[in-house]
Amino acid sequence: MDHTSETPAIIEFGHFRVVPHRRELLADNRPVHLGGRSFDVLMALIEGQGAIVSKDALMGRVWPNRIAEESSLHVQISALRNAFGADRNLIRTISGRGYQFTAEISTVAASPHPQAVARTAVQIPAAARPSTNLTEPVSELIGRDVELEEVLGLAGAHRLVALTGAGGIGKTRLGLEVARRLLPEFADGVWVIELAPLTDPDLVPTAVATELGLDLADDVVSPERVANALAAKQLLLVLDNCEHLVDAAASMAEALLFTNPAARVLATSREPLRAEGECLFRVPSLAVPTEGSQDAEDSLQYGAVRLFVARARAAAPQFSPDGHVAAAIAAICRHLDGIPLAIELAAARMNALGVEELAARLDDCFHLLTGGRRTALPRHQTLRATLDWSYQLLPELERVVLRRLAIFAGGFTLQAASTIAAIDETAGSDIVDCVANLVAKSLVAADLGGATGWYRLLETTRAYALEILTQSGEFEQVARRHAEYCRDLFERAEAELETRPASEWLAAYGRRIDNLRTALDWAFSPTGDVAVGVALTIAAVPLWAQLSLVQECRARVERALAGLGPEAGRSARQEMKLHAALAASLLFSKGPTPETEAVGAKALEIAESLGDTEYQLRALYGLWACRVNAGECRIALMLAERFYSLAQDRSDPADRPIGDRLIGASLHYWGDQTNARRHIERMLSGYVAPVQRSPVIRFIFDQRVMARVVLARILWLQGFPDQARCAAQSTVDEARALNHAASLCLALHEAACPVALFTGDLAAAESYVARLLDRSAAHALPIWQSCGHRVQGTLLIRKGDFDRGLQLLRTALEQSPEGSLQPRFTWFLGQLAEGLGRAGQIAEGLDAVDEALARSERNEERWCIAELLRVKGELLLLREGSGGATAAQDHYQQALGWARRQGALSWELRAATSLARLLRDQNRSTEAIALLAPIYNRFTEGFDTADLKAAKALIDGFHNSQGIRHGAASTSMMAA
Repeated sequence: MDHTSETPAIIEFGHFRVVPHRRELLADNRPVHLGGRSFDVLMALIEGQGAIVSKDALMGRVWPNRIAEESSLHVQISALRNAFGADRNLIRTISGRGYQFTAEISTVAASPHPQAVARTAVQIPAAARPSTNLTEPVSELIGRDVELEEVLGLAGAHRLVALTGAGGIGKTRLGLEVARRLLPEFADGVWVIELAPLTDPDLVPTAVATELGLDLADDVVSPERVANALAAKQLLLVLDNCEHLVDAAASMAEALLFTNPAARVLATSREPLRAEGECLFRVPSLAVPTEGSQDAEDSLQYGAVRLFVARARAAAPQFSPDGHVAAAIAAICRHLDGIPLAIELAAARMNALGVEELAARLDDCFHLLTGGRRTALPRHQTLRATLDWSYQLLPELERVVLRRLAIFAGGFTLQAASTIAAIDETAGSDIVDCVANLVAKSLVAADLGGATGWYRLLETTRAYALEILTQSGEFEQVARRHAEYCRDLFERAEAELETRPASEWLAAYGRRIDNLRTALDWAFSPTGDVAVGVALTIAAVPLWAQLSLVQECRARVERALAGLGPEAGRSARQEMKLHAALAASLLFSKGPTPETEAVGAKALEIAESLGDTEYQLRALYGLWACRVNAGECRIALMLAERFYSLAQDRSDPADRPIGDRLIGASLHYWGDQTNARRHIERMLSGYVAPVQRSPVIRFIFDQRVMARVVLARILWLQGFPDQARCAAQSTVDEARALNHAASLCLALHEAACPVALFTGDLAAAESYVARLLDRSAAHALPIWQSCGHRVQGTLLIRKGDFDRGLQLLRTALEQSPEGSLQPRFTWFLGQLAEGLGRAGQIAEGLDAVDEALARSERNEERWCIAELLRVKGELLLLREGSGGATAAQDHYQQALGWARRQGALSWELRAATSLARLLRDQNRSTEAIALLAPIYNRFTEGFDTADLKAAKALIDGFHNSQGIRHGAASTSMMAA
């Protein structure tokens, strides 16, 4: 007897059982949670009877007549394998072909008689589907896997779930997918009631009755009558687009749920129904990549980008974004706040405009983002129509507040909203109520995770509201209030620098940078107020300094200085502050140029005329930095001593140690390493960073980081390579912890990169320079970019890649030499000379090292003169062979003399190693050992570094060539 013909078949394999008509998977007779699509994949694999089922066949079965990505299939296969647990190998991947189900399958009927079905088809009866008016989707739901699972969980725990969110966020699409997944759970079906076409709230219960085919005899159709008619039904009612009939929708939901315990309601609305028992789920935007991400594969992990690509491929199947195009798509998705409707409208324009042109035109998004699906609701066919719908539903006061809030860029607090939006007689409390209502209606986004609530309009909503604000004639009035509010806010922030911890201060004011920019743009516009702009610019300098926004600070300060006149209430104190800020930003955007020095001198002149000691110190610091970075070490030392003298009369305990640091750094580049170290260590032992005030506001960089940078360099020069490496790494770690880009770039370039190159640790140098280039690019710090390219070029030369290395290093050195950081520039010239010599370009190498020596002599910048003399000696040997030995030896001996006078043991070792090689080649090995071995023996660490390994190999070679039997004992003595 064929039992399968009598009752639905049940499929068994191992300890698993599949019940097709209930779409259920059991393990040891316990239900295993499995999504609908995962179940469809499982059935397709079982029906394959052990054969390989192609990916195309599986996707055609699970997503019929729809465009689906292969990654979606991977998700379902992964879910199945997770459900199988230890038996995950039941599904086998056949590379390039598809998947195979490997279990032995049998079927049983209602009164189970097992029937082996080794290689016969398993007949799966069609499950009886509950009645519904749900339509099959024509495209895949993209980027909503997490949200889908969350809402399914909420629907299992709550009888009324409302999906809320901004227009175009995808509430309906998500809600319908949830409804499809829940369909098997409701014997009397899932029914969608589309409320968008209705305008009369009394028609809501009628629409429900009509859709479910209820025959209600009377003319009056109320929520209660409909609920009573459905009292015995096990159903899910989906009330879609409730926002314009929210009270009627709430009444219908409450009536049904009160009357029928087996009923469930799922609603979509731009605001809550505020019905009894309502569970809210705010539908978020699709995930977008963070700014700066260039990895195309990484970008495609984000739902917003995947949606754009899928819709673009629907129109152009060959579309395949590379890294550059993926970055443009990511920018589009960010600009559109991850709103699915806006992204789909943008993708529809891609064929006509191309991705980059599309990205460039998004500021005019309302004219651009049109042409939605012809079958879509009218309000979903253009972005403007979507926002018109939401705006028209608002009461008049909320419309006024929304358009005034559009002046905020980035975000705002309730206090800021109350100050700026309350132009007329509107009370601040009314503004707060309006903001709360706009949050509820998904027109304002709220972040309530911190101590102070932070609110913002999505970019598309803000652009729409700004248009309305301009049309209302209120823009100038609101913009002025906003600029004045920002001025007052940042003036308070400037005062708080003295009393508030730096990290707390930055957390409070850093996120206001977009409002600052908007206010300054208006203040310096033809209809703005220059006086407000000047005051705001001065007050904002600490924020730009803390965020390392050097270029932005420079441009804004230059604009303020240009507008500073009698009509703007010009004052000497304002001019002083602006010149001081400009000098600091010029130093790290253009370098130590004459313009930079002139601006700093002007700031000092005004500060002295006003008797302002604080700004005298700031100006002296800037002038010192200009001189030391220009390589003018003697003048820099004089300015440092002047700073130290002025700091003696100050009550701030940090100022004198900073003076010590300036003196120590000047001495280091001058070549006096012993005294330099004394001043630096005195600074580090005596300096106490202000608990409240951020030191980077006054003096550009963190002062402890700067001192440790110099100490790391001195330690290497004095023959302590291991301590130098540890100091350099700890300096980088400390700078990173500060979250200050300029200080981190300084630590990387001035300490980490050179110490790694000095010690021959090319892997560390490569890692450090990559971070330097990344951070300097992210914060638009061109000086550090150029310096990073010099390190890159030097690194390539060290690796033997002369063509690329020399080209990169030469190009970096040729870029604005007057604006370069000269003490490092001179050393890099020496590296270029050495690389040219190794590449056989000896004449060019000699020219380069002669230029470096001339700079060193002219500026008394002598920290690396010993190394430059040694490099010249090597080049002379390369050019003239043995005929150049005398000249080479003379340069090596000069190098030794300079190194010894400076206390630079590491330069001394290099010079001695070069001279010892020359002596060896002249058969003067005894002299060579006598020269090199004592210098080597003075080292107590760093024996794994390149220089010490080279010196030891040379010494060992001398012993071996002379047949010295006690060489091992001698070597161990030297290493001790």
